[in-house]
Amino acid sequence: MEMTGAEAIIESLNNENVDVVFGYPGGAVLTLYDALFKAEFNHILTKHEQGAVHAADGYARATGKVGVVIATSGPGATNLVTGIATAYMDSIPLVAITGQVSVPLIGRDSFQEADIRGITTPITKHNYLVKRVEDLPGALKEAFYIARTGRPGPVVVDIAKDVFAASLDYHYPTDVKLRGYRPVYEGNLETIDKVFEELRIAKKPLIFVGGGVNLSDSSEELKSLIEQTGFPVISTLMGLGCVPFDHPQFLGMVGMHGTYAANMATTECDLLLGIGVRFDDRVTGLLDEFAAKAKIIHFDIDPAEINKNVLAHLRVIGDVKWSIPALAQRVKHVSKELQEHVQSWIEKCLFWQEEKPLSYEQDADLVMPQAVVEKVSQLTQGNAVIVTDVGQHQMWVAQYYGFKNPRSLLTSGGLGTMGYGLPAALGAQCGMPDRPVILFIGDGGMMMNCQELAVTAEYNFPVKVLVFNNQCLGMVAQWQRMFYGGRYSHTSLKGSTTDFVKLAEAMGVKGLRVHKPEELGLILEEAMAIPGPVVVDIRIPEVLDVLPMVPSGARLDQMIIGGKEG
Repeated sequence: MEMTGAEAIIESLNNENVDVVFGYPGGAVLTLYDALFKAEFNHILTKHEQGAVHAADGYARATGKVGVVIATSGPGATNLVTGIATAYMDSIPLVAITGQVSVPLIGRDSFQEADIRGITTPITKHNYLVKRVEDLPGALKEAFYIARTGRPGPVVVDIAKDVFAASLDYHYPTDVKLRGYRPVYEGNLETIDKVFEELRIAKKPLIFVGGGVNLSDSSEELKSLIEQTGFPVISTLMGLGCVPFDHPQFLGMVGMHGTYAANMATTECDLLLGIGVRFDDRVTGLLDEFAAKAKIIHFDIDPAEINKNVLAHLRVIGDVKWSIPALAQRVKHVSKELQEHVQSWIEKCLFWQEEKPLSYEQDADLVMPQAVVEKVSQLTQGNAVIVTDVGQHQMWVAQYYGFKNPRSLLTSGGLGTMGYGLPAALGAQCGMPDRPVILFIGDGGMMMNCQELAVTAEYNFPVKVLVFNNQCLGMVAQWQRMFYGGRYSHTSLKGSTTDFVKLAEAMGVKGLRVHKPEELGLILEEAMAIPGPVVVDIRIPEVLDVLPMVPSGARLDQMIIGGKEG
């Protein structure tokens, strides 16, 4: 079929069942945007390219599909870099289509030229520079295949401007064969047998769940395994939601801001099953002392993750969608035996949970952020799609929201990208129009991509934006308070206080404000009932720490607990 390169891109996106793209036009992609004018799928015009890539990321996390973003050459492409790195760190499937200057101008420092392929090489699974229109269908087919298979991640397809206008006889490939890229989905069953034998002799086993379980949509398989074994379970930030928060074996999040029970169980266990985790430094604390009494079994689809941070006694390579059921198949025959074997251990873990539960000081005159999260959890019954930016509010959400479902927490875990939250929330709402999407964000992070509020108004995305307004960069100030003698160097935002209600209204969004605890419930209920987007400016205490906390470089059992029941 004869068509232009631009038309070939539209047809290729149709072949990949793309239903929405996010983007921002510019000179190098004008021909592509002219073809988009007739496309049947939706295009969401954001107010900044960084907003577009974060929105595509949020869409991908919420739906499990590949997110697609389009940007022009030069500054348009470079504005995607932070979002691409965010997706790369958290293994999010993303295809970024960027324009490039015409082939004769490449490498000449031409107007709006940037080597986006070179720039993004360390933060993509793969990338392409397409200079021949004949190569375009194959590059796009491979890009989507690479993005969604194996350990997911972002792929950049950089396309020279003259390729969009050139003609080709279009045929979309039916399959992909890439030398050196063969993701392993089903591993070695003999290794599963070895894992099973370790389970049978362990006295203090612990299941450690990471984001890989979310990405592989394996939460049901996981719940079957944990209920058959009776083993206690802990989670990373990215793994929250894979196990319902109220499951009797769930001890909560582990790590720097983890629960006392989760951190103590990790310290004392004799067998740790890390499933879809990468043993990040925010989880392990002092690396040499992490799970020092345990044999570690690492389940992961990416062999490069094994032994990268901690040494594994056994490694299970393959999709956890395969490995978890394979292990459960063996366990079900001795389920009762395993549960009886670990009864005293689970009782010990539950004792830790009861001994030092998550708690916080309450004040009749102050709106406590933990109370806000608890109230939202109650109103949504733990079933909303929760998006966060990065900072103190992110950790309070992880601690106090009662996640019940997978793919319910969208947050920048690996890169820790401020400004991620708002565009990611609108992307999530675009992908999940029938689910409530709630964004928790700090007053600092809100100002990084606040322009995307206008997009929520334009498309009437009913995102509820809850701004934790403490007039400072909360998490950075906490570290300054704890480790830098209380010298608040450039973390106060009082000198440039933004009225978020007026900002929302200027963008066409309803704005509400909470000053006092007695206002909280009624205003949150009002916000939830409004059919369109809402911003709620919530004034919280300026000096407030996220606790528990394991100081950087300390052991997991060296926690600063703090807090008390009100």
